[in-house]
Amino acid sequence: MFSLDRNAPTALADQIELRLRALIAGGQLPSAARLPSIRQLAAQLAVSPNTVVTAYDRLMALGLIESRGTAGYFVCEVRRSTLPDAAALEAGEEQEGVWLAQQANDQRAGVLLASSGALPPTWLEDAVPATVVQRGLARATAGMASRCPPQGLPELRERIAAVIRGQGIAVDAGRILTTYGGTHAIDLICRAFLQPGDTVLVEDPGYFLMFDRLRKDGVRIVSVARRPDGLDLEQLEAACREHRPRLLFIQTVLHNPTGWSSTAANLHKVLVLAQQYGFLIAEDDVHGHFHPGHATRLASLSGLDRVIYYSSFCKALSPALRIGYMAADHTLLKALMREKIYSVLTTPALNESVMLEILAAGRWRKHLDRLNTKLLAARQVSASQLTGAGLVLDHPGEGGLFLWASVPEDVDLNLLVQDAYRNKILLVRGATFSADNPSDAHIRFNVAFSQQPRLADYLRDRLQSLAGARVALARASAAVAGRQPAQ
Repeated sequence: MFSLDRNAPTALADQIELRLRALIAGGQLPSAARLPSIRQLAAQLAVSPNTVVTAYDRLMALGLIESRGTAGYFVCEVRRSTLPDAAALEAGEEQEGVWLAQQANDQRAGVLLASSGALPPTWLEDAVPATVVQRGLARATAGMASRCPPQGLPELRERIAAVIRGQGIAVDAGRILTTYGGTHAIDLICRAFLQPGDTVLVEDPGYFLMFDRLRKDGVRIVSVARRPDGLDLEQLEAACREHRPRLLFIQTVLHNPTGWSSTAANLHKVLVLAQQYGFLIAEDDVHGHFHPGHATRLASLSGLDRVIYYSSFCKALSPALRIGYMAADHTLLKALMREKIYSVLTTPALNESVMLEILAAGRWRKHLDRLNTKLLAARQVSASQLTGAGLVLDHPGEGGLFLWASVPEDVDLNLLVQDAYRNKILLVRGATFSADNPSDAHIRFNVAFSQQPRLADYLRDRLQSLAGARVALARASAAVAGRQPAQ
C-alpha cells in the first residue's frame, strides 16, 4: 500500500496515519473502502501491531475510518468542510491566540462558539438602545466634533469611581484612566513599566493574548500555577526568590479560563510577597462584574499600593463601545496616561458620553442583574450536560462565563478539537491558556453557548465512539498478540 521511512524523525504510527489520511483525502481510498486488518498492515509494513492500532485509533477519532466488528475497518464518508482548509487545519493543530480571537469575533454563520470568551450578541442587543446613544451624543458639547481629555471625561471618571467603590475599592476620579478595554490596559502597562529582559510572573492557566503580548516585548515569562483558591504560594515565593520579577499579572475574581476566585488569605500573602520583593501587581477584573456576591480584590486590600487595577465594560455591556478603565496611585497613573497619549491620544468622546449616560441613568446595574440571572441558569444547564457527555468538571467556581473541564485521559485532545471544528464547534484546548504547558487536557467552556444541546450531543457521541473504538482495538491487538509466537 505504501512504505515507511525509518530514518525520518516522524514516528512510525504518525507516518501511517498521515499516509492513510492523504490516501483518503486524495480519493485513492474512497468511501466504504475496506482497509487491511491490523495484522495484515503490520506485516506489510514490518511494524508492531500496536503501531497500527495507534494509527487506526487516531483515524477513527478523526471520523475518517470506522470499525464494523468482525468485518474489519472501512473508510467513512468524507465530510467536506465549508470552512477553509487552512483554517480547519490551524484550528486542530495550531490554536494561535490571534487566530482564536479572530474566530470568536468574526461570528461565522453556524459555528458554535463553545469556548468563546464573549457573551452571545443576542444577550446584549438591548443593553445600549438607540435613544441612549442619542442622549450620549447630546451630552457632548460639540457633537461629533467634541474632544475627550486623555484621562477621560471628568464626570465619567466620577461614575466609574463610584462603580469601583461599590466593589470595596477606595478610589476617587483623580486616580481613574479610561481605556479602549482590558486589552488596551494590558498594553499600556507593558509600555509603561516593562523593558526587554524583565521578568513577569503570570498565572498558569491564564489569558493567552497577554502571553503573546509579553513575548513581543522581549520579557521573560515565568508561570505560577493557579489553584481554586488563588496562586500557588510556594511556587510564587520560589519564583520571586529566583527571578526577582518586575511585575505580576493576576486575575483575582472569576479567573479566565477556570472561573475561580482567590481567597482573602491567598491575596494577603501575595501582597506581602509584592512588598518583600518589590514588584508591581496588575490586577485584571474584567470578569468581576459577573460575580454574584461579594469578592475580595487586591486593590481593596492594598489601597492601590503597588497595585494597578483594570476592568472593562466591553464584555458585559457592549463590545462596540470599547470602554474600559484603570485605577492606580498618582505616580503610576501619570506613567500610564503618558503611554495612552503616545499610543492613541484619547478615547472617543462619543463612546465616553454614551457610557456616562448609561451609568447616570442606572441602566448598568439593572443590565448586570439580568445578565447574571441568565448566566446562573446557563451554568447549571451547561454543567449538567457536559458531565452527562463524559467530561469532568474541575472546581465549579462561583459564577461567571466559564467552566473548566477535562476530557478522559486516553482521549487525544488535539484530534477532538480538530474534529469539533470540522463540525462547526469551536473548542479551545487548555494548552492555549498556558505559557509553557502543551499537554494540558482541559477545555474552556463558555456557559452561554455550552448550554446548547448540540454541543452535548456532539461530545457524547464522539467520546462514546472513541471509547467503543478503544475497546475494539484493544481486543484486536490482544488477539493479534495471542497469535504471535512466544519470544
